[in-house]
Amino acid sequence: MVLTNMPVPFSPRSIFPVLLLVLSFTAAAQNPPPGRGRGPGPRFLAGEPGMPGRIVKNAPFTGDLTTDATQTLADGNSIHQTTTAHMVRDSEGRTRREQSLNGLGALGSPSGNAQAIFIDDPVAGVNYALNPRDHTAAKSAVIARGRGGRGGPPPNADNANARTDSLGRQTMEGLPADGTRTTLTIAAGQIGNDLPIQVVTERWYSPDLQMNVMTKRSDPRTGETVSRLTNVSRAEPLHSLFEVPADYKTTGDARGPRQ
Repeated sequence: MVLTNMPVPFSPRSIFPVLLLVLSFTAAAQNPPPGRGRGPGPRFLAGEPGMPGRIVKNAPFTGDLTTDATQTLADGNSIHQTTTAHMVRDSEGRTRREQSLNGLGALGSPSGNAQAIFIDDPVAGVNYALNPRDHTAAKSAVIARGRGGRGGPPPNADNANARTDSLGRQTMEGLPADGTRTTLTIAAGQIGNDLPIQVVTERWYSPDLQMNVMTKRSDPRTGETVSRLTNVSRAEPLHSLFEVPADYKTTGDARGPRQ
């Protein structure tokens, strides 16, 4: 999915369908097949710190997610993009993500202050995409999911050309985190490359939060992306954060979790 130079003029109403479509491709963008490097433009990483793909209970937190992407071009020019998000999760597994649209190229806003808010409520079986600019909310049913965070082996762990090394345990944001470094080698000639290419992904996983709190991906074809969670608080968030404000107009329909 190429996002570079998309001829999409920003408007408060048009940006939400586009952004939701982009976020739906998150998993595919994390580990493109060899030979399909990502071009310049915004990058959404499934392995970045953020909301796990499965319901996590009894691990409330709030925190700020910052993702920095840097790409150096062949002529020595460089592209640097920074995106931010405020993350919230309660003990029942509800999540809220306040996503800044700054730094998203054609998806961003010329005014530099556009924001989208995503609420996922597995208890009620609904989720919402809120547009703070025009006070609207798009409602849809939650797809049924299992429980638990991102555990298990990292992506590419079963690839014969990938090697995963343990980096031990460190304390990040007051939380113990277990680190791994996965090195994927693309053999010479596999994609027309004269020499082997190495893609290195470093992940730091918090058992307490059941999610990655830092990831770093380095790919000579696309550059380096670093995401980290900061300002972490383990206090239970207010329930009102997972509700649509009364002055918002809600569209869409949700009839409980989709199987």
